[in-house]
Amino acid sequence: MALSKNSNSSSIKKKVSYISVPSQIINSLSSSSLQSLLVSPKKSSRCTSRFSFSYRNPRIWFFTLFLVSLLGMLKLGFNVDPISLPFSRYPCSTTQPLSFDGEQRADSHLGFPSKDDTKSKSSSGYSNSSAIVQSEGGKNETLLTEGDFWKQPDGFGFKPCLGFSGQYRRDSNSILKNRWKYLLVVVSGGMNQQRNQIVDAVVIARILGASLVVPVLQVNVIWGDESEFADIFDLEHFKSVLEDDVHIVSSLPSTHVMTRPVEEKRTPLHASPQWIRAHYLKRINRERVLLLRGLDSRLSKDLPSDLQKLRCKVAFQALRFSPRILELGNKLASRMRNEGQYLSLHLRMEKDVWVRTGCLPGLTPEYDEIVNSERERHPELLTGRSNMTYNQRKLAGLCPLTALEVTRLLKALEAPKDARIYWAGGEPLGGKEVLEPLTKEFPHLYNKHDLALPGELEPFAKKASVMAAIDYIVCEKSDVFIPSHGGNMGHALQGQRAYAGHKKYITPNKRQMLPYFMNSSLPESDFNRIVKDLHRESLGQPELRTSKAGKDVTKHPVPECMCSDRQQQEQQHSEAEA
Repeated sequence: MALSKNSNSSSIKKKVSYISVPSQIINSLSSSSLQSLLVSPKKSSRCTSRFSFSYRNPRIWFFTLFLVSLLGMLKLGFNVDPISLPFSRYPCSTTQPLSFDGEQRADSHLGFPSKDDTKSKSSSGYSNSSAIVQSEGGKNETLLTEGDFWKQPDGFGFKPCLGFSGQYRRDSNSILKNRWKYLLVVVSGGMNQQRNQIVDAVVIARILGASLVVPVLQVNVIWGDESEFADIFDLEHFKSVLEDDVHIVSSLPSTHVMTRPVEEKRTPLHASPQWIRAHYLKRINRERVLLLRGLDSRLSKDLPSDLQKLRCKVAFQALRFSPRILELGNKLASRMRNEGQYLSLHLRMEKDVWVRTGCLPGLTPEYDEIVNSERERHPELLTGRSNMTYNQRKLAGLCPLTALEVTRLLKALEAPKDARIYWAGGEPLGGKEVLEPLTKEFPHLYNKHDLALPGELEPFAKKASVMAAIDYIVCEKSDVFIPSHGGNMGHALQGQRAYAGHKKYITPNKRQMLPYFMNSSLPESDFNRIVKDLHRESLGQPELRTSKAGKDVTKHPVPECMCSDRQQQEQQHSEAEA
């Protein structure tokens, strides 16, 4: 909270001890809380007796000992020492309802208990800090450490750097002048899956030296979403950012409207640039229009440096959401940010997720039967490794975490109990009861329906891709992000957060920690210690993609798309020479 001018201008006439705290703590405190931080409690005048007494009198000694004992018991029982209050775990505790800068609060569509009924609000701005008190001798002494849950990983100075080679820039001149062959692409799946295919479409157009027609979004067969490119992404921004790399048009020019495109549906997995040229270049040169479908994960992840940089440029710079989506997403993120830091979770507990992963929700036998029956009716929905049993999948870390497992993970990682949490994803199979283990331990849990004002989400009610985009924005702006399962959104956010300076991204180490989840005899303290140790290297630190062959550069942008300050200077020098 911002301090009032009156509070800031009030002078403290008496000498006090000095306390040094980070600015984010100060911003989260009210004026009264700040005053209690700065002013030492006054000494009671009752300590001075009006009567003189002899220190040799044993009755006086016994009476003094009794008073000291009584005061000690009161201090332990009621915690009445005023100097300890500013450093309590909940210095800004309040019972006010969730507020959005004076806007009306929206109720949860899942029917969670009203946030009015919770005991306190989050004041997470202090959660990774230590209060430093300057003693009379001038030494700084650490009084309290709240833990490091909100602490960001060391980015080791890596920053975005997309310096293309001189040859790439020279090739651009001839490629951009080419206006006689065009690439048409139809992308499918959910919003994040579509993003991946759009990135690959731009790169393939560059490889073929063709103009790219704005990709067509196929109607989603699961959600019936008929959104077009411009409904989700900022089309003009997309064209502008890539104007030096690929010529992009909204539709085929009149000279090509009657041209029958040659259609290709059989692009193999991990197709290299050489394969693309060998199989498509002659055809597009001859027919002038090439139509590609089913591009999902078809283009190789190991590309020449310039093409890797182009992939990053598309994913992190060109694909910006449309203005109306950005506006609403930023509003919801701002409402989460009202009281400081917040955590975002991507919870994958929808019915179709359980069916596709070959996993079981583990709620009741009835729900397990629902999932098994759906999978038997539609075996084509199962995504890979069909020869594995559910238990084998679970132990291999291929199943989404349940609400109970997410809760235990957060507790082990020392997430503050009053942490504000935004959860993204569709409605879980089983409804609100599924999330009760999470809401019981972390009551400040919200999703877009909780945060939106009446009518704000109504225009997008049947637009699953738009809803996913809103989730993406709020999650990207969070201080910490944790996915309960991998998937396209988790991978996209991992790269986006890395590109933004390696914002904290916790990857659940499911394969190694699940045996400990299943060990009921393991003490909770041991479980928490083990799980925390398992995640020390999974907090979003920079990872070199070169050590991970086949890994997507839009998930691991170092070193092709990010470099240190020294590397950036060297790159700029070589570009100037070229």
